[in-house]
Amino acid sequence: MNLRNSLVFLFVFISLQAIQAQNSPSGSLVVIQDNRLDSLLWLQEQLFKDKQYIEGFRIQVFMDSGNDAVNHAHELIGKLSEEYPQWKAYLSYGQPYYRVRIGDFRNRLEAEAALQQLNHNYKQAFITRDQIAFPELSAFPTPKNAQHE
Repeated sequence: MNLRNSLVFLFVFISLQAIQAQNSPSGSLVVIQDNRLDSLLWLQEQLFKDKQYIEGFRIQVFMDSGNDAVNHAHELIGKLSEEYPQWKAYLSYGQPYYRVRIGDFRNRLEAEAALQQLNHNYKQAFITRDQIAFPELSAFPTPKNAQHE
């Protein structure tokens, strides 16, 4: 009989908890975080403030040397900016070649997808490892009543 009473009590307790959970306001979430986390995030930001680039991939669409190479490269950058405004084009020089590369892809999969789009107009384009700019990150909104030290 003692086991039966315990099971009934447990069932009633769980039922009351479920009812209480259903009656709580929906769409709200309270995050309790240690204040030291903000300090660690600030410290990481300070450590990487001077570092402007990370390892990633770009797509090379042009490489040439000669007297007119830089002019052709600038023309191509203007054309790429109009055709593919979602990706930034970069001009680099490694003796004796001027190179035009496009995009800041964090992984090879992103670069492969972009290469498929570029291959229609630029058959010679290929993926290469490069130092890329940090991607834009959207910040999460913090509650107005959150306290920071």
